[in-house]
Amino acid sequence: MIAALIVGCEIAFWVLILAGLSARYLAGWSRLGAILLLATPAVDVLLIIFTIVDLRNGVKAEFIHGLSAIYIGVTVAYGHRMIKWADQRFAYRFAGGEEPERAPKHGKAHARREREGWYRHVIAWFVGGVLLVLMILIVNDPNRTEALRIVPVWWGGIVAIDFLISFSYTLWPKPPK
Repeated sequence: MIAALIVGCEIAFWVLILAGLSARYLAGWSRLGAILLLATPAVDVLLIIFTIVDLRNGVKAEFIHGLSAIYIGVTVAYGHRMIKWADQRFAYRFAGGEEPERAPKHGKAHARREREGWYRHVIAWFVGGVLLVLMILIVNDPNRTEALRIVPVWWGGIVAIDFLISFSYTLWPKPPK
């Protein structure tokens, strides 16, 4: 059940963004557009509530429960950036806005962007880790929450690999073609 909720929340997140941008740029309803865009964090709140209720109802935690914390961590760290990215492209495509700046593909600017992405990944890992600890404390049953303790460890491994890749561009910048 929780897997369907995570997928549903991801879909709801993008539906709210698309609806908000459509209201803002296609229908000219800027206030409604802003309300829909501001509603995206409510999806995350619902997801964590559903996850905790599921665990409190006696379900043994699985990786998928930890995935809800990852999802929220990523949304906190990258959500504003994703919405801004979508907003710029939507405005350009449908409302005569300025063409969005392309991400740098080489040199120091590319290396800086990669490092900034890694910093966001660390923020996502931290937020997700805090949520996992809170879920473990709320459930208060080590036998049922064992799977949640493993999630930050393997995610930390992914953050470490991301560090190596992201900072490699600082040491060895990608040359222009």
